[in-house]
Amino acid sequence: MKHTLSYVMVTPHTLVKSRTGGVLSRLLSRTELELVGAQLFAPDDAFSREYANSLRLRAPQNQLVLLADYMEEKVAPGGGRPHRTLLLLFKGEKPCEQLLHACGHIYPQNVEVDVMLGETIRDTYADMVFYKDDPEKIYYFEPAVLTPRQQSEADGDLRMLANFLEGKENIVRNITYKDPSKIEQSLVIIKPDNWNSGSVKPGSIMDMFSRTGLRLVGTKIFRFSLNHAMEFYGSVEANLVERLAPDYGRKAREILERELELPLDDESEKILSESIGRKFATNEFHKIVEFMSGRRPDSCPPGDEDKPSDVKCMIILYEGENAIQKIRDVLGPTDPLKAPIGTVRREFGSSIMVNTAHASDSMESSIREQDIVKINENSLVSIIKDYLSG
Repeated sequence: MKHTLSYVMVTPHTLVKSRTGGVLSRLLSRTELELVGAQLFAPDDAFSREYANSLRLRAPQNQLVLLADYMEEKVAPGGGRPHRTLLLLFKGEKPCEQLLHACGHIYPQNVEVDVMLGETIRDTYADMVFYKDDPEKIYYFEPAVLTPRQQSEADGDLRMLANFLEGKENIVRNITYKDPSKIEQSLVIIKPDNWNSGSVKPGSIMDMFSRTGLRLVGTKIFRFSLNHAMEFYGSVEANLVERLAPDYGRKAREILERELELPLDDESEKILSESIGRKFATNEFHKIVEFMSGRRPDSCPPGDEDKPSDVKCMIILYEGENAIQKIRDVLGPTDPLKAPIGTVRREFGSSIMVNTAHASDSMESSIREQDIVKINENSLVSIIKDYLSG
């Protein structure tokens, strides 16, 4: 069956309440779809009206009118500024059907709390409160997410979204800080080992980072090329050589002395460090590059160095006071076995290399890393356009 695209729009309220990770976990674990794009954006009045009107035209007498009104009243700019909204783009068989099943329906009438099962995203995160003296009149409504019911609706919405997002910056700048000099940005990468089919890990990691209280201001799905990975981790190779080469030179000396029964001097150990030790450290660096880009530097076919890999990451940009340290405290040290309980790497990492996530260690690193992954660019629009023109 043909694979098509659909989407889930995570509302500003869900983002502010730091429920995004829980939503993502449900979508990844309760569907057989691939997350192929993610973008944070701030709808303006014109887009909100256009989207709302498209909902009203689909079914003027049912629940979609609630969503249309919500779009104009809560997603559109308010309080003097636009609101952050997250678009998640999924690919697979019957994506509308699968996403609607995971998101859940909107209840058309007041439902007792004990009847709710908590199976869907809306069961857990949405609210519909009625007036006590008028059970037909809604006092408060929060849908948590928006998603189309049919593929024809999805295709129309995706065209609308692509037109609006074309040329938009990938970072949402919708607030002014009292003291901008105190504000930092930390770049986080949810690494390839988290994206196995049906895994809740990416959403759970986002949940853990959300406890920092930092604002999520940008995100994208990114596939490292070999050259991207080489540039991003370039400084790691020298550190590995410095740290590992002497240790493995010493181990090589011990093995040779034991197996050959031949005493070796310090000069021999130094030679072993410069040869075997350095080669081992370089091989470890190549493993890191391969893990992130799917290609080893010493075996990549000529001409493929700049091709995006088959493995993916999610790039997330967090912003706020002391963002660098707050994120790294939640991330934990490089070795998951040495990471404190309750940190991301302790919970989800398995080794020094497969340690589940990366975070900038300084503002200088954050700026450099944002440039390498081209944080201001997002492939989501091009994915939609390629799909619609296919």
